Amino acid sequence: MSEYIIVKNGGEGLYEEKKSRFISTVFGIEDEAQAAAYIETVRRKYWDARHNCYAFVLGDNNETARFSDDGEPSGTAGKPVLEVIARLGIRNCLITVTRYFGGTLLGTGGLMRAYTNSALDGIANSGLAVLQPGISYIVKTDYTGEGRIRYLAASLGAEIKDAIYTDKVEMKLHVTADKSKELKDKITEITGGRALIVKDCDLPVEIPYKIQ
Repeated sequence: MSEYIIVKNGGEGLYEEKKSRFISTVFGIEDEAQAAAYIETVRRKYWDARHNCYAFVLGDNNETARFSDDGEPSGTAGKPVLEVIARLGIRNCLITVTRYFGGTLLGTGGLMRAYTNSALDGIANSGLAVLQPGISYIVKTDYTGEGRIRYLAASLGAEIKDAIYTDKVEMKLHVTADKSKELKDKITEITGGRALIVKDCDLPVEIPYKIQ
């Protein structure tokens, strides 16, 4: 598995160019039916707008890609938005851009720039995450070791997903693959070798991400 970016929480952006307003809305999607439903929701919300354009990608390699200029000159609206999604490497993402015409024609270059900037603004206001190859571990320790392991997990960016308390503490930890060996070695070190560490499974691990 290679790392990739997903939308955790969608957001909105507002970009203005010569009195035209461009309102972008970002969604995480699972299939084309969901994309269509979100597009229809935006159209109903902004029913009085001149244009409601969109672009979306789906699939492990973004093999499904769709866009609409919704009346704008061909290639000046949906396509620039699609190129933003592809360039940033975001998977399973829909971006709609609504335009309220301000009375001044922007020209082909101006439109492409405006739709690009609007899409970027919406993404900047969204919650994104990078999915990296990761591993889930089951760790059994005593109560003294629990606090040390929690502190260690936080320092390595590992996430404690669950904890069961009996005479021992059984914890489930998710960590990125590149830090898995360090996690195991340090757990052994801080517990004096008393903790039992068992690999549960491979899985993607989410890391918060911000577009630079």
